Amino acid sequence: MTGPIGLVDYGMGNLHSVQRAFERLGADVRPVRGPEAIDACQALVLPGVGAFDPAMERLRAAKLVEPLRRSCAAGRPLLGICLGLQLLFEGSDEGTSSGLGLVGGRVQALPAWPGQPIPHMGWAPLLAARPSPLLPQGSPPNWVYFVHSYAAVPTDADGATALVEWGDTPVTAALWQDNIAACQFHPEKSGRTGEAMLRRWLAWVAAQG
Repeated sequence: MTGPIGLVDYGMGNLHSVQRAFERLGADVRPVRGPEAIDACQALVLPGVGAFDPAMERLRAAKLVEPLRRSCAAGRPLLGICLGLQLLFEGSDEGTSSGLGLVGGRVQALPAWPGQPIPHMGWAPLLAARPSPLLPQGSPPNWVYFVHSYAAVPTDADGATALVEWGDTPVTAALWQDNIAACQFHPEKSGRTGEAMLRRWLAWVAAQG
């Protein structure tokens, strides 16, 4: 069992479904609405639904940007979900604001492909890129639920633990870098596959002590 999991609440996340997903796995989930709540948590979850710039504005207004950076620098595990993955990067083509800068690279608009509507919405299979606690080596094809118009392009391509087909160009679906994990898809809406990923992440957090 892990210690408290802090769910970062800055007004732009599907917090209820994420909270319920973790609670079903026995996790102690607590809201994080200000910097003072971070230190009481063993790990943090950064969800997000919406646009990049307004999300960063809300994180700044809640005085969470620098505390999140310090938390990651100190080694506290962090899981980003959907927009939460994109906020980890240095910036996004969706706006002009700087991101958290916890992962090198930028977020780019999905390229237009015939027959591929944007946003990319619905179920799709993950392509394993590099083993991680989210996707162990030899795991079977995992179908997960996406809703996004932008995809992250890490400076270090080895940071990606899973990709998803988009036209002729696979794009980042999940990443793992040191103590940072992130999913472009919604694990809390991805049935047993998503539940298994969250369970593996919680087990990894618990193993960190």
